[in-house]
Amino acid sequence: MITEFKTLAKPGEGLFKDRGSKFLGFATHVTSEEEVKEFLADLRKQYYDARHHCYAYVLGADRKTFRANDDGEPNHSAGDPILGQINSKELTDTLVVVIRYFGGTKLGVSGLINAYKLAAEEALDNASFITVEVQNEIVLQYGYDDTNEVMRLVNELKINIVDQKFEASCELIGTIKINLAEQLESKVQLLNDLGHKIDLKVED
Repeated sequence: MITEFKTLAKPGEGLFKDRGSKFLGFATHVTSEEEVKEFLADLRKQYYDARHHCYAYVLGADRKTFRANDDGEPNHSAGDPILGQINSKELTDTLVVVIRYFGGTKLGVSGLINAYKLAAEEALDNASFITVEVQNEIVLQYGYDDTNEVMRLVNELKINIVDQKFEASCELIGTIKINLAEQLESKVQLLNDLGHKIDLKVED
């Protein structure tokens, strides 16, 4: 079970130059492919005169969603070295874009690999990282009379309350650390066995 992952807390930028070519690196936090597209679109507007916008990203706590894009550079000479830097730091929910301004001299595949790697590395080195604990979303539904029991669970298991409504039929929407979700399910089951009526839904 994956209980935590490392991602960017603050973005970073990098710059590498080689034989007239400039490689601008940008590292940022993203949580979806839609955010990747938006960030790329913004950079393409800002650096519209650059020849290449190469990038790589990794998404999800399990790091199973990823992509590397060479954007017209020789195959595997740009996207893969950028992805390699994200992987070397074991990051996820991370996008790194390296923009190239061509300086008139071809660098060769090995030169390109080195340049994209170093620009990505510097962008990540200038970012800051954070370790995030994986959370499950939960919904608790219960009668008003069981409010005290539910709030005891909230305090014991450090449930983060996202939304709450107190009526004859109450509802609490929150998040809980993934490694405490089973414990919550057991405690709710015990309370129900004791005569309370508390309905729990746990979302992955």
